[in-house]
Amino acid sequence: SSVLYFNAAVLGAPISTTHTITAAIMGVGATRRLSAVRWGVAGNIVGAWVLTFPGAGAIGVLAYFLVRPFFA
Repeated sequence: SSVLYFNAAVLGAPISTTHTITAAIMGVGATRRLSAVRWGVAGNIVGAWVLTFPGAGAIGVLAYFLVRPFFA
């Protein structure tokens, strides 16, 4: 969690509290033992994070092309 926050601060990038909290929870689980973390769930979360930006972009492009004829 601290690595995520530090890198975002160095890059001047915005950071989501959801990302920070999720990373912290996984980190706490990993300090007990690595098998305490449900890596399948963690993988699903990271996959959702990775797909969010392209998915939102695709929806934005689709909405633009659907609405553009009404304003041209």
